[in-house]
Amino acid sequence: MPEPLVRWSDFIETFSASPMAPWARCEPWQLTSQSEAVVRQLLKALDASEFTVVDEVVVHVTSMVEPGAVLKGPLIVGPKCFVASGAYLRGGNWVAERCIVGPGAELKSSFVFAGTKLAHFNFVGDSVLGADVNLEAGSVICNYRNERSDKEIRIRAGDALHATGCHKFGAVVGDHCRVGANAVLAPGAILSPGSVVRRTALRDDELSA
Repeated sequence: MPEPLVRWSDFIETFSASPMAPWARCEPWQLTSQSEAVVRQLLKALDASEFTVVDEVVVHVTSMVEPGAVLKGPLIVGPKCFVASGAYLRGGNWVAERCIVGPGAELKSSFVFAGTKLAHFNFVGDSVLGADVNLEAGSVICNYRNERSDKEIRIRAGDALHATGCHKFGAVVGDHCRVGANAVLAPGAILSPGSVVRRTALRDDELSA
């Protein structure tokens, strides 16, 4: 099996020690495209005594979900998380410990590592967010090339663009990244750990020189 284009260890330090480790050979878009199946597999390994379980929505007993949040399974919300009123989680999500999904934020088919925050009024689709990532208000991770007839998403690895074979994929956002208010990550963005996307900026890796 060839080496993945995106090596998780280059972006998320704890990936190999996390419950996501069995998928370490998957490319990010392969992981997000099967998010519901992956989360269902993760559900089987949980200690149900530590979680509140309603159908396929599983929330750790130390986490807080405000009234008015919409949680759709399969979903895992880990310890000491906060999900605000008006948040919308759907399409198969895994959220690690100490994360925040703020008011008006939507999380779709994504995997979120420890201590990451969607402040408020964010959209994150078909993405993998590393640990200690902060998305300021209104920042968006797009997952679909609405603007063109060719919908296939490409990612930049080194100096070359590579086809993913899929029409929906958002981004890989490495540990400790900061995405400013009203900034936009175009589909296929790959952010190295510690990257900063300034407020109102556009990050589109397909257009990078």
